[in-house]
Amino acid sequence: MKIGIIGCGTISSAYFEGARKTDILEIKACADLRPEAAQAQAEKYNSHACTVDELLADPEIELVVNLTIPRAHVEVGLQVLEAGKHVYSEKPLGVDTESGKQLVTAATKKELRVGSAPDTFLGAGIQTSRKALDAGKIGRPIAGTAFMCGHGHESWHPNPAFYYDIGGGPMLDMGPYYVTALVNILGPVKRVAAITTKAFEERVATSQAAKGLRIPVKITTHLTGTIEFQNGAIITMIMSFDMWRHSLPCIEIYGETGSMTVPDPNGFGGPVHVCPAGGNWEEEEIPFPNNARMIGVIDMVSAIQSGRAHRANGALAYHVLEVMCAFDKSSETGEHVGIESTTERPDPVPIGLNEWEVD
Repeated sequence: MKIGIIGCGTISSAYFEGARKTDILEIKACADLRPEAAQAQAEKYNSHACTVDELLADPEIELVVNLTIPRAHVEVGLQVLEAGKHVYSEKPLGVDTESGKQLVTAATKKELRVGSAPDTFLGAGIQTSRKALDAGKIGRPIAGTAFMCGHGHESWHPNPAFYYDIGGGPMLDMGPYYVTALVNILGPVKRVAAITTKAFEERVATSQAAKGLRIPVKITTHLTGTIEFQNGAIITMIMSFDMWRHSLPCIEIYGETGSMTVPDPNGFGGPVHVCPAGGNWEEEEIPFPNNARMIGVIDMVSAIQSGRAHRANGALAYHVLEVMCAFDKSSETGEHVGIESTTERPDPVPIGLNEWEVD
C-alpha cells in the first residue's frame, strides 16, 4: 500500500525507519508546512517531497500518517478523510473529546479507518503482561498503580514551549502510553476521580537551544487520580511535570493471587515480573518481538488488506482520550466522571511472529 506522511519533524524519522523494515507499505510522499523539512526527509529516505494539497490529491496514496502537532491532529485528520484516505494519527487523537469524536464519526460516515498512536502496546513488554494476566498468573485484577513523573522538558528539549501549551502537559503527552497499555491489559474504563494542579505559572528553559526562554504554563502539570475499570480493577495514577526525583514504578498490577510489574509503556520491550502469593518475583519469558514505532501503521495496512480490525484503532484512541480528559474535568467539578465511551480490548499479538510481522 502506498502511504503518505504529513508532518516531517523529529518523530517522523522513526516512521520512515520503520517503513524500511517491511514490504507491506511504501511511503510514496511526505509533506510539511516547512518545505525544507519535507525535502530533507524525502532525500534521506528516498521519498517524494510535496505540499499537503498535492499529497492529498494523489490517487495512489491510500493512507496518510498524520505527524502534525496535537492541536492540528483532528483538523488535518478531517482533511485526510475528506480526500478519501484512511488516517493514522500520532498521539493523542485530539486535544479534547469533542474534536476526537468528530474525527471518529467522520471516518465512520465515509467508511474509512482511523488509527492512532501509541502502538507501543503491540510490543513485547505490554503483550507479555497481558498474556500473563489472561493466563491467570495473578488472578482477578484488583488494583494497581501507574506513574509517569519528572520535571518537564525545559531542561533538555530544543523547543519545550509546546509541552506547556494546549495539547501538551504530562497527561496528553505521556498519558496515552499508560492509559492505552492499561486498557489493553484490563479492558475499558468505567469512571475517573482526580485532582489536578500546576506548580508554576511560568517555566524558564535551560536547554542549550532554548536557554532563557520564558514559557507560560497553560495546562495542568500534576495530575493525580483513580481510574475504575469496568472489570472492577482500581488504578492509582500520577502524571507529573512537577517532580524532580522519585522512585516509583511505571505500572504495577495487583491481583487476587499475585502481583505483576509492567515495563515502561513508552517502550516496546520488557522485562515483566510476576510474584505469586507468598512467593518471590519471577521474570516472565517474553515470546514476542520488540518491534518499534510504525508497527501500528503496518498492522493497520495489513488489517485493511485482509478485512480484519486493526489494533491501534480509533475507538481505542477515543476511549483513551476521554479517560485522559476526565482527570481535569473531575478536578474542576469535584465529582467522579463517568466514561461514556467503551472499547474492545484489541486482539492480542500472536506468539511466534518475527519482528515487523503482524497477523
